[in-house]
Amino acid sequence: MTFEVIPAIDLIEGKVVRVERGEIGTKTVYGDDPVATAKEWEALGAPRLHVVDLEGAVAGEPRNREVIESIVRSLMIPVQVAGAIRSIELALEWLGAGADRVVLGTAALTDRDFLALSIERLGASLMVAPDAQGREVRISGWQEGTGEDVVDAAKRLASAGVPRLLVTDIRRDGMLAGPNTEILGEVASAAGIPVVASGGIASIDDLRVLNEVNGVEGVVVGKALYSGAIELSDALEAVA
Repeated sequence: MTFEVIPAIDLIEGKVVRVERGEIGTKTVYGDDPVATAKEWEALGAPRLHVVDLEGAVAGEPRNREVIESIVRSLMIPVQVAGAIRSIELALEWLGAGADRVVLGTAALTDRDFLALSIERLGASLMVAPDAQGREVRISGWQEGTGEDVVDAAKRLASAGVPRLLVTDIRRDGMLAGPNTEILGEVASAAGIPVVASGGIASIDDLRVLNEVNGVEGVVVGKALYSGAIELSDALEAVA
């Protein structure tokens, strides 16, 4: 299995942004043409993109839908879409629009009937994101705690039939502080299904370390790429 380095495109008001720990007030704008940014990552060799409706995740409803649809239509590489996907209908609409995967958070983490239906209807295109602050899973754009330990959540989701997890360490996200390999290793071991890591990537060495964690099949990278701390070509070479 090839370890994937996946550039992130986070969207607020149609612009490409990065924020710290999910706090919209900390945003830095890196571009006002998300489609052009997506095409650049594709041209540089990205195997897939991770596109997030960041303000939608906080609002609980899509806010950058047209932009994301344009990104999906414009690329040949697969795109996974996240943020404010809280109905099966919307998830299926994204797949119908050409998205390769849909990432579910709040609804899949809090509603077991919805989770079961998601697994049934979305199949291999489903990712669930038990993102954690410390060890506690958080929802609603990371604004609310659930009280559930991320390893327990991972086991529960895998047992239910979820095919793949996306796990973000909220405290490290956008901080260039390095990934939480200990918890990621625990999650991957407990779940026994593929895990994509996110949060804190700061260097090529971070990617090499994650590439050695059993069960982690890829990593979403945002600020390190946009700030120039990592060049995508170097990242891809390091994990090849």
